[in-house]
Amino acid sequence: MKTPHHESVLSRAARILEAFSQDDPVLTVSEIARRSGLHVATASRLVGELVAHGFLSRDADRGVRIGVRLWELVTRASPTLSLRDAAMPFMEGLHDVVGHHVQLSVLDGDDVLFLERLSAPNAVINYTRIAGRLALHVSSSGLVLLAHGPADLKERILAGPLTTYTPATPATPVRLRALMAEIRQQGYAYCPGYVHVEALGIAAPVRGADGTVVAALSVIVPDEPGAQAIVPVVRTAARGISRALGRRDTPEVRGGR
Repeated sequence: MKTPHHESVLSRAARILEAFSQDDPVLTVSEIARRSGLHVATASRLVGELVAHGFLSRDADRGVRIGVRLWELVTRASPTLSLRDAAMPFMEGLHDVVGHHVQLSVLDGDDVLFLERLSAPNAVINYTRIAGRLALHVSSSGLVLLAHGPADLKERILAGPLTTYTPATPATPVRLRALMAEIRQQGYAYCPGYVHVEALGIAAPVRGADGTVVAALSVIVPDEPGAQAIVPVVRTAARGISRALGRRDTPEVRGGR
């Protein structure tokens, strides 16, 4: 592994781009240098080059943000574009039914990454955002993806630490293993109060043409009596997306991928 002194220009540029977040979309060069671990002069030079290529842009007050050119390239080549296009009609139909939050997410590293979200005014509290992340064990979407994920991923997450948001968040390997087995057996995740005490997450797997789980479709609704009735609606929408992706309408394998 290269030391930071011998780090490639591409690696340093990546560290600069990773300095931005949804909470901090505009940064000064000094803030970029601090977050990326680069010398201010190096950060300033690379920021200038990235601005010249349109990957970053400068505001009138010299604040730096992600550029339109980078957004254009990412959107054009996104491997999730076909997934989102296939899912959107089903998400809109599901949103008409639940009236709160409907989300589409995928596995990325050890996190669940949210690709799309439909919400409504006065909907129940929801901490997730488009392009936002959560730990896999805390949300319904993440638990579906974890339950159907590879063995090495499961063992890595089970080894912890298991961060908690509420007393209901799975906090022990024993409970998390039981939850994953339950999700694979019943075909969905039902997570009352895992991220917020007032919110209930329900998620179902979306499968690709070969039957592997490629995404999770979820709703976030108030944790109230009768919410179990939403489960079949979520599962039906997830199967619809799976068919749109080329999945043949065959029974799901119990305890499978």
